[in-house]
Amino acid sequence: MDKQIKWIANGNARNNGEKASLDFLSENETKKVMDFHQSFPQYQATPLKSLSNLAGCAGVSGIYVKDESYRFGLNAFKVLGGTYAIGRYLAGRLNRDISDLSFEKLKTKEIREKLGDITFTSATDGNHGRGVAWAAQQLGQRAVIYMPRGSSLVRLENIKATGAEGYITDLNYDDAVRLAAGNAQKHGWVIVQDTAWESYMDIPTWIMQGYATMAAEALEQLNRLGGKPTHVFVQAGVGALAGAMQGFFASAFAESRPITVVVEPDKADCIYKSALAGDGRPRNVTGDMDTIMAGLACGEPNSIGWEILWDYCDVFISCPDYVAAKGMRILGNPLGADPRVVSGESGAVTTGVLIDILQNENLSEIRDLLKLDKDSRILVFSTEGDTDPDSYRDIVWDGKYPSCGCKG
Repeated sequence: MDKQIKWIANGNARNNGEKASLDFLSENETKKVMDFHQSFPQYQATPLKSLSNLAGCAGVSGIYVKDESYRFGLNAFKVLGGTYAIGRYLAGRLNRDISDLSFEKLKTKEIREKLGDITFTSATDGNHGRGVAWAAQQLGQRAVIYMPRGSSLVRLENIKATGAEGYITDLNYDDAVRLAAGNAQKHGWVIVQDTAWESYMDIPTWIMQGYATMAAEALEQLNRLGGKPTHVFVQAGVGALAGAMQGFFASAFAESRPITVVVEPDKADCIYKSALAGDGRPRNVTGDMDTIMAGLACGEPNSIGWEILWDYCDVFISCPDYVAAKGMRILGNPLGADPRVVSGESGAVTTGVLIDILQNENLSEIRDLLKLDKDSRILVFSTEGDTDPDSYRDIVWDGKYPSCGCKG
């Protein structure tokens, strides 16, 4: 059953040809992002948790988990992208540079009167939409959020709790994006989406920049613990997060950048299938995409993120749901004195994949390819906490989606 974990090495990643520009994720741009996020009263760097006992058991030097369940009290990282994109959009409306506008300044009566009434809209499985809705609420604006069929009622209620309008549609994620975009055009709303298309590039770029706060915090925290990572495992939906993390580390370290692995659910693996095609052009996945990794159930790659991943990412992985469930159980039931991490389905998949690769002899080929050994220091991102508490308990308490049990 472990053959359900599919992978492909990217021969394009380390060549010397012309590559996608990383200027928008440079040190100077990231500083602007960090300064903006640090202006939030709620700002605090999320913890980087060292799982030293797990690392010892798995035969590597270190496993470090960036725990985004603490982000702004919203239990997920997505708010970083939505808030920065909204900040950049409003700065443009005001003919100001984002560097001159703190979040608190954007909330002032003077600025609010200059901006007038704005409605922000988005499609989401829950986390991104909640972040957009929260930002709109903080700024005294309106939000309308659409969710794909099968979305969690708990996540919908969390969105509505911000004062936003929220709806679960009968559409898949990508069609829900089209619904939001259509309504934005019809009603004069502003769509805040991490999916890019030909006429819609600025806001997805700003969202990716917003995510850089997470990477910058992690690198600073790792430096205090002994230095940069040798490997980064990051999950992909449309590829905006993965592209942002890849771009940040490639910009910071150039040819000495960490080996990067992108992980997706096998029912929504548009990035993996794009890599598999081998020609550098993105490929779409259609259908219900009914994976437990709701935050990654996206079928159409973000073109900006895809270009970065095609040019810089080392390995792409497509995996079944049990891998995410295994990651949740590993993080929720730590070894020895390792800290506990409450991680949701989309947040834990990178840990599940990593441990399978390290411990399953049937995956030794990819382990060797990635040069995972006793000196490896691996960074993973737990991008969400238990954003659907009932599902979390079904998996971690009751053993739903059991591991395959194959050890070679």
